Parts: sequence; C-alpha cells; structure tokens
Amino acid sequence: MSADTRLEEQGVSGQGGSGLGEVDERGFSGLAERHRRELHVHCYRMLGSFEDAEDTVQETFLRAWRRRETFEGRSTFRAWLYRIATNACLDLLAKCRPEPATGGEVLWLQPYPDRLLDELPAADADEPETVAVARETIELAYLVAVQHLAPRPRAVLILRDVLGWPAKDVAELLGDSVNSVNSALQRARAGMREHLPAERQDWTGGEEDAGTRELVRRYTDASVATDVDRLAALLRDDVRCSMPPTPGLYVGRDAVVNDWVESGFDGMKGLRAVPASVNRQPAVAFYHWRQREGAYLPLTIDVLRVTGGAITEIVTFHDDQFPRLGLPERLPADGTE
Repeated sequence: MSADTRLEEQGVSGQGGSGLGEVDERGFSGLAERHRRELHVHCYRMLGSFEDAEDTVQETFLRAWRRRETFEGRSTFRAWLYRIATNACLDLLAKCRPEPATGGEVLWLQPYPDRLLDELPAADADEPETVAVARETIELAYLVAVQHLAPRPRAVLILRDVLGWPAKDVAELLGDSVNSVNSALQRARAGMREHLPAERQDWTGGEEDAGTRELVRRYTDASVATDVDRLAALLRDDVRCSMPPTPGLYVGRDAVVNDWVESGFDGMKGLRAVPASVNRQPAVAFYHWRQREGAYLPLTIDVLRVTGGAITEIVTFHDDQFPRLGLPERLPADGTE
C-alpha cells in the first residue's frame, strides 16, 4: 500500500513523495488531531502524569510536523505517530526519571477522567480480552506498577501487551533486535508481577456490578457522615491508602483508620459528595462547606479499587484535579448545581 493510499484512508490525500511533503500545516494538524486522545493515553501510561502526557503529545505533533518528510509510508500514519510519541516519552524519562517513594507509591500519579477515555476508538466487543486489557491497563494499580519499570522495558510492555504490536515492529521502533525486545518483555512482565496486586495479574475487566455500586454508595454515605466505624467495615484487611503527591502509604485497615482519626476526619462536619468515574474505577468527589463563600468547595476525590465485595485500595487526589475531571467548581447550599 502506498503512502498516498494510507493518507487517503485517513482523510488526507498525499501529493507525491512521502505523501506528507506537500500537506500544509492545517491539513497535517487535522490529520494528527484524529489520534490525539489515544496518543495522550499512551503517553499517560508511559509517564503516569496527565500533565506530562499533554506536554509530550504536543512535542510529538511538533516533531512529526518537522519530520514529515521522513514519513515513507512503510507503516500507517498512526503507527508513525506512536513511534514519535514513544521516543518523546523515552527522551523525557532519560532527562528526569522520578523514582517511586519508599513505600512504592508514585507521587506524580494523576487521575484520568473516564469522560476523556470515552473518546478513544471503541474496542472490538467481539474480543473480550481486548476490552478487558484496555480497562485493566488504565487502572491506577496498573499505572503505579508500570512506573516501577525502567523506561525501555516499560515501552516494550505497553507496546506489546497493551497495544498488541508485533515484536518486530517494537524492535524497529526502539532500534533493537527482536531478541532484545523479547528479553525486555520478560523482564517487564516479571516486574509487573512483583508490583501488581495479586488479583490484578490476570485481566478480569468487566463493568461495575450491582454489588460494587452498592458498596460505593455505602462508602459515600459513611464518608459524608464521617462515620469511621462504618467505613472501616467496608475495607479489606490489607487495604492500601495513598494521597499523591503527598508522601505516605498506609497499609492495613488499622493503619488507614488511625490516619483518618489522627487527621481529624472523624467527626468532621459539612461534607457533600458527587459520584465520579476515574481510570475506569468508581470514585467519589467530596466538597466541604465554606461559610465565607456560602457554598461547598472541592476538597478531595477518592478513587476506589474494589475486590471481592470490599474496598482494597483508596487513592485520594487533591482539589486541584477537579476541573480536569469535569467536576463542579462548587455546590450551592442546597446541594444542587
């Protein structure tokens, strides 16, 4: 298939040469923008940060425009953009690769709203494994685990196991041999087994069931009432709780509950909650009454991982994430928007 034909399939006709040399900036931008969301999610998996992913996608489009003459049509335009995006992520990580905190928490972790994930091309419903992988590999537990990998094995894992690229194509992208790619993949999978929760080592996926929704409702009600005893009953014994970018990981029901009590949460008044969905996980956004403003203002958002009818992890993000997640900036006194 020629480069011209590939571009025509994408909605832009090539004009000789590589098929991109004669495309003006507006046409090129329109072509590239069609892939923005999936490239953003790819960079997000690589980097763990929504903001860094945004910057890297912009860098990807800039590099692609400057190097448009190098597109020879040997692959799709989409694959060519993925190549540039992956290398842009690797360049960023080479300059500044943060290390997970002492407890293993990823302090630069940021949430990804489901409303933006819904913009991704629909997965083939006839391939449940593909749908499951798409869901599981955007969950926070996966994002945290993958950040523990060295950059190149991380790239190999995401390209091979998430995107389903053949080893030959990954080797070409990274300038490595197929044997090197296969070796890196095995190391990456071993690293993921070490850092993923046990129940997340096999993709299970699936939509939230009625039991999960009821559990989240009970968690929401108990949180608004700041009833620590009711909350504790919803937690699994080995529950984990973190609040990036604040250091600190609490493991076990007693440790989590003690932190709630010591932080002054027990008996706190004036809370309201709004249900949300983040990283394909249930979430609850909390607002706190501010007398001066006469409204409930953003406080925190809890992203929950539920396993076997109990809450197994709570990742809490601060109020600065509310605008990106599409949450209201305030709730009026009567609780209506």
